[in-house]
Amino acid sequence: MGAGVDRAGIVAALREIAARLRLAGENPFRARAYATGADAVEALSDPQLARRLERGTLPEIAGIGGALAAVIGELARSGRAELLERLRAGAPAALLELTRVPGVTKKRARALHDALGVASVDDLAAAAQAGRIRDVKGFGPKTEASILEAVRAYRQRPVAIRLIDAREAAASLARFVGDCPGVDAAEVAGGVRRWEEVIEEVAVMAVVGHGTARAGEAVAGYPPLARVEERGPDLVVGRLADGVRVRVRFAPPSRRGVVLVEETGPAAHVAALRARAEERGLDWDALRASDEARLYAALDLPVIPAEIRAWAPLPPPDLGDLISADDLQGAVHCHTTYSDGRHTIAEMARAADARGLRYMTITDHSPSAAYAGGLDVDRLRAQWDEIARVQETVKVRLLRGTEADILADGALDWDDDLLRRFDVVIASVHRRHRLDAGAMTERLVRAMHLPMFKIWGHALGRLILRRDPIACDVEAVLDAVAGAPAAVELSGDPYRLDLPPVWIPAARRRGIRFVISTDAHAIADLDNVEYGVAMARRGGVRRAEVLNALPFAAFRAAVHPVNGSRGRRPPGIPTSSPPWLPS
Repeated sequence: MGAGVDRAGIVAALREIAARLRLAGENPFRARAYATGADAVEALSDPQLARRLERGTLPEIAGIGGALAAVIGELARSGRAELLERLRAGAPAALLELTRVPGVTKKRARALHDALGVASVDDLAAAAQAGRIRDVKGFGPKTEASILEAVRAYRQRPVAIRLIDAREAAASLARFVGDCPGVDAAEVAGGVRRWEEVIEEVAVMAVVGHGTARAGEAVAGYPPLARVEERGPDLVVGRLADGVRVRVRFAPPSRRGVVLVEETGPAAHVAALRARAEERGLDWDALRASDEARLYAALDLPVIPAEIRAWAPLPPPDLGDLISADDLQGAVHCHTTYSDGRHTIAEMARAADARGLRYMTITDHSPSAAYAGGLDVDRLRAQWDEIARVQETVKVRLLRGTEADILADGALDWDDDLLRRFDVVIASVHRRHRLDAGAMTERLVRAMHLPMFKIWGHALGRLILRRDPIACDVEAVLDAVAGAPAAVELSGDPYRLDLPPVWIPAARRRGIRFVISTDAHAIADLDNVEYGVAMARRGGVRRAEVLNALPFAAFRAAVHPVNGSRGRRPPGIPTSSPPWLPS
């Protein structure tokens, strides 16, 4: 898409425009249009967006009009948009950050800006401490006191964002830093690089050959940066307009590998490397390594992937069979327009073909999920007919599946005879998430013990930073899975990432097998697999433990509902846990 930003960068820019339009008091429908446009672009794949930009067909997509398409084109070509630049000039990021302080609405932020020139959280605190806010129309002593207390709480509270949002923020920051004077290269580090589900700090490491002070000055001018909290000879720390902490560390080319490891973390891994260096008579702080490979080699170690550094011991075990994206042969858990998907069976199948997938499970919702367009028997029959027609036009093998609801009593909401006719059954909780732990545990254990093979879908039902995991005895449910014809989904949906990686080792110790899924509701969601693979690797999952790393025939045999015995540990996987299994 030219010299501009990629799809993620375009989505981030459109959402920033929406937020700034709301702050500026513009027509709310205009702000909503940019937010809707961001969602529409996010639903496209990168090739789809590139083709539509090339052909000028973006306005054919619902939610994208001519003006919005022009802004997207600007961003794709140059990485800039005149509208966004104008909005940033009119309302600096520091002013946008004001609305993150509890009790400071957009209307109040604008009123304080107009009356007192308040343009940042620091300005807000100073005005409250000086007793000037109480005199502004619509405020008063009590409001002033509550604002001052809110500022104190805001400054102490870490602001967390989901990994998918942090990746967008980190990519944007790295692009900007990489273009700063004196910077040779910029790389994303920290929790984003380790694929942590929730991020409190966006970290970037920058290689600077000379002129660190000049580079630091340029980084401090990053437009989305609301304020700088710390400046040092090799460091800039600040807050974005949404309150998220950012950190940029500078390194000379000779120390690039060392600093990247330090900034990636986690702290325990860096401490272990330092200790290993000391054992070999090496001074860590003077160690030279122009990349990570040279650093690890100096310590007689293979390069340890960032996402497993939280659990991999030193030296690590053989990592050759750790699951990778290249191992996966099929897309599991895909929705279409038959329920709540955005694309047809044919469109999803062609997209799977384009990605070189061998098979795809069409798993639309079951009858109880009326809110998501759950199928009844007549629509299911029509869907199966369409799957058969589409199959004649594509190479990817299509499997007839369902995402069946686990009801309150542990039953699934299809007739048992019909369940056995599916190629694959995903069993998920979609309603009554707030059952007490005892009732929820009993519900799930009953579902897992049903005689047909099933995949426990987005197991704990969490929506990251929006809905907590369900309350249940996870160990007891995993015991039930291990003793039943069942597998566990590792959902790549970036808003779920469920089963959470913290529970994956417990499942592995029980010999449970997994599917790494996309939970795709649109073509672009097929790329969710990278999130699922990262979560699996963080849990130490091996290739032989992943069912959709199998060829088509073996996968179909393993997951078919009537093949309950296939749910147990296959030959070749040890029955005892190796000592390096992450905990």
